[in-house]
Amino acid sequence: MKYLNNFVLAVLAGAAISIGGAVFLSLDDKVLGAVFFCVGLFMVCTLGLNLFTGKVCALPNQCTPAYLGFLGLVWLGNLAGTEIVALLLRATRAGAAMAEKAAGMAAAKTGDSLPSLFVLGIFCNILIYLAITSYQNNPHPIGKYLGLMFGVTVFILAGFEHCVADMFYFAVAGAWSPRTFLCLIVITLGNAVGGVLFPLCFKLRDKVTAAV
Repeated sequence: MKYLNNFVLAVLAGAAISIGGAVFLSLDDKVLGAVFFCVGLFMVCTLGLNLFTGKVCALPNQCTPAYLGFLGLVWLGNLAGTEIVALLLRATRAGAAMAEKAAGMAAAKTGDSLPSLFVLGIFCNILIYLAITSYQNNPHPIGKYLGLMFGVTVFILAGFEHCVADMFYFAVAGAWSPRTFLCLIVITLGNAVGGVLFPLCFKLRDKVTAAV
């Protein structure tokens, strides 16, 4: 039952990010689209959903086979959620325009080099770590939401790669191929590195401080 619950929460997280992605695809103004994309991560944080790019940030403190299995389950659930939303949207009058715009994005991503995608994935999840940590720990309500908004908006405007958002763009574009999956795995690995980078630095700092 625990696994099913975690998977359902992951599917819902994928759906939430897809809603943010749908808003982004629907707006011609990139800045406005990036701001409203924040609704996806806002839903994830507020509703307690399982998003891979958020959950991977806890890996330095929970590096166990069980937690690695949990992350794999979350990734698959996120993929399922994005695919479901993409299929539903493609059946609507808005689907064609979204698919056309997403196809251009998918072509740019799959045409990029793997090292580039990996680095862009790292920087993306540094910002996701900032967004989630701000939402969870900032004592000021305004700070919580500013951290969330800036973290998401900046990664989109900078062109950084978020594996779950990319799952949605690939799905709504109907762009799945062996190359697409390879790019997605590389982006996921970059997100994982970016997500654990700051927590590992803080953990090392604490160990050094305790030893002094």
